[in-house]
Amino acid sequence: MNVSSPSMEKRGSLVCVGTGMRLGGQITPIAQSYIENSDVVLAAVSNTLARKWLQGLAREYVCLTQHYDLTKEEGKTRRDTYRAMTADIMGQVRAGKAVCAAFYGHPGIFACVAHLAIEAARKEGYEAHMEPGVSALDCLVADLGIDPGAYGLQSMETTQYMIHQRPLDTSSLLVLWQPGVAGDLSLKRFDTVPARLQILVDKLARHYPLDHEVILYEAATRPFEATRIDRMALRDLPAAEVKPATTLVISPAQEPVGDEETIGLLDALALA
Repeated sequence: MNVSSPSMEKRGSLVCVGTGMRLGGQITPIAQSYIENSDVVLAAVSNTLARKWLQGLAREYVCLTQHYDLTKEEGKTRRDTYRAMTADIMGQVRAGKAVCAAFYGHPGIFACVAHLAIEAARKEGYEAHMEPGVSALDCLVADLGIDPGAYGLQSMETTQYMIHQRPLDTSSLLVLWQPGVAGDLSLKRFDTVPARLQILVDKLARHYPLDHEVILYEAATRPFEATRIDRMALRDLPAAEVKPATTLVISPAQEPVGDEETIGLLDALALA
């Protein structure tokens, strides 16, 4: 694959790829090809082993994770972290390099930097695109044996659900991402506390009984690491261990109610 321009005046380009959730085993062939053949790889991946693995593949490697330290500074939030990561990526693109930005999981799912960088590159006239990767949702479906097509699927970030009036369809599967930072309005923390989780439970209890089963899920990221699948009653969530990588899965609480009017219209068409 040719990822650089053959012209004398080299033009920068950007591709954002995902490395999958499990180290080395879930990366797609095209993503690995971009990592190996691009001029420089800038990466935000979850663990040291993954970083070392990427360093072994890349011609030049730049780690983006140090920008998370910005949240320790007065007045700085995770938004500043994401802007700094985007600036690093765009600096390499503007330098005329074929740039690969790599993110664990899928580069477009809870990875706003990829979206920001692609948008910035395209506005400046550079070629930029995204390649899909294996996400936590893909692993969740496989590990829990859940088919979103059977019940439907609602999916949202936990704090966004908490602070907005989001209608819930309790006949579908509900996936709440990042409960490990539930209720953090400062955008500076990377954890939560039982009191915030209790507020989440109280809001969910408007729609689900307190004894309704919920699942705390964490995809395995290392070759011999076990997947976390902890089942518990909704009321027990505040006392549970909830990490940044944890996902909250809530099974349907009722059967869907049929729309008899629409069913009648469809039946009438079938008889026509």
